[in-house]
Amino acid sequence: MKRKVVSMTMAVLLGLSLAACGSNDKGTDAGSSQAADSQEATEAPSKEDGDAGADTGAAAANKDKPLVWFNRQPSNSSTGELDMTALNFNADTYYVGFDANQGAELQGTMVKEYIEANIDKIDRNGDGTIGYVLAIGDIGHNDSIARTRGVRKALGTGVEKDGNINSDPAGTNTDGTSSIVQDGEIEVGGKKYVVRELASQEMKNSAGATWDAATAGNAIGTWSSSFGDQIDIIASNNDGMGMSMFNAWSKENEVPTFGYDANSDAVAAIAEGYGGTISQHADVQAYLTLRVLRNALDGVDVDTGIGTADDAGNVLTDDVYVYKEDERSYYALNVAVTADNYQDFTDSTKIYDPVSAQLDEGSHAKKKVWLNIYNASDNFLSSTYQPLLQSYDDILNLDVEYIGGDGQTESNVTNRLGNPSQYDAFAINMVKTDNAASYTSLLSQ
Repeated sequence: MKRKVVSMTMAVLLGLSLAACGSNDKGTDAGSSQAADSQEATEAPSKEDGDAGADTGAAAANKDKPLVWFNRQPSNSSTGELDMTALNFNADTYYVGFDANQGAELQGTMVKEYIEANIDKIDRNGDGTIGYVLAIGDIGHNDSIARTRGVRKALGTGVEKDGNINSDPAGTNTDGTSSIVQDGEIEVGGKKYVVRELASQEMKNSAGATWDAATAGNAIGTWSSSFGDQIDIIASNNDGMGMSMFNAWSKENEVPTFGYDANSDAVAAIAEGYGGTISQHADVQAYLTLRVLRNALDGVDVDTGIGTADDAGNVLTDDVYVYKEDERSYYALNVAVTADNYQDFTDSTKIYDPVSAQLDEGSHAKKKVWLNIYNASDNFLSSTYQPLLQSYDDILNLDVEYIGGDGQTESNVTNRLGNPSQYDAFAINMVKTDNAASYTSLLSQ
């Protein structure tokens, strides 16, 4: 059963001087206005366009404007504890992401099932040990932590630390003596095999950017030189790093590589030996990111167009997302992509059909949104997520200004939020999950 919450109706509507741009061009001057929208706001205020504030022309305070955190959930990077202050910044604040733990379990299970199904050829040197290396994206990122734990749990290589599987990099562990991981065991056809994490490291470059594909490509070069045919499997916290290792070494050496994100290049590479990936339903995530803002701007139930059909017929079924009210968070559900079904996922930028109907601009006036991508070079965000957002912003009548960060410093993004009064709503993708206050402090001024 879908859970619904009723978002508070916005107290005021932006005045004519702050009316959203009528142009479809992204990143246009936020001070421009659209005559048709202004006329609607003046002559026919309604719940969809705001409330009584439209009559006075009063502008909403930045601290009261709709805000969605997406992709990186406000949280403590050491403990994973959610930052509920950030998630409750105002009545129209939510998080949109995906179910990290469910996806992590899927990835680990996918790797384990592949080993079991290919046990007769997976042990390349015949030593009875299935050796794998692990590319860790960001040791302080909830999703990275979950994926590392998911692989180790499924393969039996996890060691408990403070009540959870240790997600720290193991460094080099060819002899199986690491205290961070342990040897696991898989039994197939009555024969037992040791499973060993030969090495793992955070893929962080010299400038400080994490989830770095180039670093992962260099790492597999070092590992393959050191471990050679001991490497039977490669596991990666995302496809960007996974594909870098696949192209640099594992494709030529026919070592199955498993990633996460279902990026188009990774899905296509399954036909060439890439082991598999996880689709985090980016099409659903991108829709939810902007839909939650649209609903708050319209002053309607937050479930509109999500669990309850909107006036255009857009609606999601409960097998593709879940809403956790106590966390004020929407999570898309994940799907394993393997050789059996990869052809269904070849276009990662295709919008989700059940929520592809255009909203009527007469009832859903165009609004201006400030949205940032934490790292403009991130493969998943730039090649999959942003193109999806750019399709949905038109459908939802949102004029979105896209800001690309450097993936290293929060100030590279926050410095470009100098005048939040120009915007009607905000969608924020932090560089680090601890830094929500860097943004809310700007909106509170």
